[in-house]
Amino acid sequence: MSVSESVEESEGLVSDLVLDLKGLVCPVPVVKVANAIKGLEVGGVIEASATDPGVLADIPAWCHATGHELLRIGRNGREFAFWVKRAK
Repeated sequence: MSVSESVEESEGLVSDLVLDLKGLVCPVPVVKVANAIKGLEVGGVIEASATDPGVLADIPAWCHATGHELLRIGRNGREFAFWVKRAK
């Protein structure tokens, strides 16, 4: 999945949980998403925002390793936003 240059709106994505990960650095954003997704039903979506550019590599890698679906990831200035769907 490629990184969108600008994420100003979710373009129709509906999230079940919103996480504010701004100010947190690796590995904390991935750990928080991993813990939060356990509380969602299969098909549930997490919407998260972060300031650590490491999420651009870490979140897709985590999704690949765990089988969860990265719906969208992008950047808006110094912030990064992503949506992850629980797959199992």
